[in-house]
Amino acid sequence: MILRLAMASLFARALTVGMTILAIALSVALFLGVEKVRTGAKESFADTISGTNLIVGARSGSVQLLLYSVFRIGNATNNVSWESYQDIAARPEVDWIVPISLGDSHRQFRVMGTTRAFFEHYRYRQDRQIEVARGLMMDDLFDAVIGADVAETLGYDVDDPIVVAHGLASFTEHKDQPFRISGILARTGTPVDRTVIVSMEAIEAIHVDWRSGAQIPGQSTPPDVIRGMDLTPQAVTAALVGVKSPLQTFALQRAINEYPAEPLLAILPGVALQELWSIVGIAETALLAVSGMVVVTALIGMMATVFSSLSERRREMAIFRAMGARPSTIFGLLVLEAALTAAAGALLGLGLVYAALFVAQPMIDAEFGLWLPITAPGADELLVLVGVTAAGAIVSALPALRAYKLSLADGMMVRT
Repeated sequence: MILRLAMASLFARALTVGMTILAIALSVALFLGVEKVRTGAKESFADTISGTNLIVGARSGSVQLLLYSVFRIGNATNNVSWESYQDIAARPEVDWIVPISLGDSHRQFRVMGTTRAFFEHYRYRQDRQIEVARGLMMDDLFDAVIGADVAETLGYDVDDPIVVAHGLASFTEHKDQPFRISGILARTGTPVDRTVIVSMEAIEAIHVDWRSGAQIPGQSTPPDVIRGMDLTPQAVTAALVGVKSPLQTFALQRAINEYPAEPLLAILPGVALQELWSIVGIAETALLAVSGMVVVTALIGMMATVFSSLSERRREMAIFRAMGARPSTIFGLLVLEAALTAAAGALLGLGLVYAALFVAQPMIDAEFGLWLPITAPGADELLVLVGVTAAGAIVSALPALRAYKLSLADGMMVRT
């Protein structure tokens, strides 16, 4: 009976109740949306590199090594000598190893030197492998494979020429050794999309006429002569390592960190990611707090709406009392109305989040490389819905208590 009364009362005030539901829905959608983006960002960062047991580089900070080797953010403090790289590669624990050479760029996109092993062993989003959308992998010394973002932003296609610049923000280009785009990679949603990939030998080839970061004046070796040179790399920026058994990971990490020939650092990608998230944890908490305050504000607005409606509903409450309704019934009616309003707003907010995800997911993935999976509502989301509904009932208790205390005569009295 009381549920029917509550529903009829809400429909009778459809406009006011609808605006309240919309305010709660938008606040809940903001809160759940922030949480979706936060967890999606964590999962996307974690899925940027999968199946790699260790990342090896010059001794620095673990987060710094992770950022420049995987996410192409920042620079290495030093390189790893080729001899040390080969020594690590020859260790019995190592199943595979991929060298990475960074330092050059092309129109603000990073250029990375590596080997075919990168395309064989690099995995993202658990077990997905890099694929070529158009063209072929690198076959010639001056072949380059570019990521999807590079091709889209700069309008490149297969067989287009490309000139690499020395350094990251340099106006000096290796014009005498241009590359040819042999292939364009399929979009991955990782930093690979924003990378120009060449061979390790190609990195050596374009620096044949360079010493100490500067080009030797008047010297320009023809490409045909360079092809006949020994282009064995002198150093690598970092290396991705896969071990034969996960049980050997920590022993190999300790051996590399204690390497006697030069100071090296081996990190576990997952642990370094946890360190990274602990650094930005304050910003995460602040963002969640702001979105939580928006929900609280919407609930307070609902309480103010219930308060303001009491004066308009004095006669209604008095009629209920005259028909035999107890004060507790009036109290329960108002609390139930508020709970139903909050529940409707929370459900609508959840629906708005999933509708927005359905529309924006491919755009966010293409623009920011952030994959937000669309899954069934989890326990945390259901807990938010229950919490908002319970909070709506709680904040309505104060105006309901006021209505509980109103006398029958107060409701029947005509005010002027």
